[in-house]
Amino acid sequence: MGKNNNVTVFILLGFSQSKNIEIFFFALFLFCYISIWIGNLLIIISITCSHLINQPMYLFLNYLSVSDLCYTSTVTPKLMTDLLTEMKTISYNTCMTQLFSTHFFGGIEIFILTGMAYDRYVAICKPLHYTVIMSRHRCNTIILACCTGGFIHSASQFLLTIFLPFCGPNVIDHYFCDVYPLLKLACTNTHIIGILVIVNSGLIALVTFLVLMLSYFYILYTLRAYSVESRNKALSTCSSHITVVVLFFVPALFIYIRPDTTFPEDKVLALFYTIIAPMFNPLIYTLRNMEMKNAMRKVWCHQMLLEGK
Repeated sequence: MGKNNNVTVFILLGFSQSKNIEIFFFALFLFCYISIWIGNLLIIISITCSHLINQPMYLFLNYLSVSDLCYTSTVTPKLMTDLLTEMKTISYNTCMTQLFSTHFFGGIEIFILTGMAYDRYVAICKPLHYTVIMSRHRCNTIILACCTGGFIHSASQFLLTIFLPFCGPNVIDHYFCDVYPLLKLACTNTHIIGILVIVNSGLIALVTFLVLMLSYFYILYTLRAYSVESRNKALSTCSSHITVVVLFFVPALFIYIRPDTTFPEDKVLALFYTIIAPMFNPLIYTLRNMEMKNAMRKVWCHQMLLEGK
C-alpha cells in the first residue's frame, strides 16, 4: 500500500457522540434508505416493463436510478451501522474501496445528468432530427461514455490517495472515506495533491454544472416559440432536471471547488448528494411527469390483475 503506512484502521467520527441523537439519525437514514430503494426500484421496473424503455429520456432515467441505488449504497449502510456501534472503525482497504466506489458511481451520475440535458436539448431545439440524433446506438454510446468517465474520475482520485503515507492519527472527521479528510491525516505535504483534487473533482463538477445550466437556459429561450401546451410540457420536464442538478451539484461544488480544507458543515452538505438527492430523484421525476405516472399505473395495475386471477 502506501509508503511508510502504519495505519490499518481508521476511526470515523460520524455526526454526534450522543447516543440519543445517533438513534434519531439511524431512524431518519433508515427511512431515507428504504425510500431510495422503493422509489428507484419503482422507476426501474416501470420503465423496463413499459414502452418508455425505448425513449432516450427514460432510458437515461433508468440508468440514473440504477446509479442512485449503487451510489447511496456505498455510504448509507455503513453510516447506519456506525450509528449503532460505539467504535466506528473502517479498515484501510475498505476505506480505499469506499473512496473508489463513491467517486465512481458519483461520476457516472454526473455524466448521466449531462446526457439527459443533451437529450432534452435535442428534443426541444432540434425536434425534426431527434430520432436520428438520439438513436439507440447513440444512447448506448452515451451510457458507455458516462461509465468510462466515472471510472477515469474515480481512478484518478484513488491513485492520488492510495500512495499517501499514513503514520500518525487515524481519526477521520466524517461519516465516510473521502479525499479531503484523508489528506488531513497524511504525514506528508499534500498541497500539490490538493490542487490535483480540485482540478479532478472541483473543476469537473463546476464545468459540468455550468454547461448544464447554460444548456437549460438555451432550452428555455428556445421554448418561447412553442405553443403554450408544448411549452408547459417541456418546462415541467426541464424544471425536474434543473431541481436534481441543483440538489446534487451545489453542495458538491462547495466541498470540492475550494482548497484541501474541511469544515464541520461538510458532513451535512455531503448528505445532499449521497442521500437526499437520490431520495428525491424518484419524486421529482414522477410527480411532475404524466408519462411516467401513466406507465407506473399500467405496470402495477397489470401486475395486481395477474395476481388476482
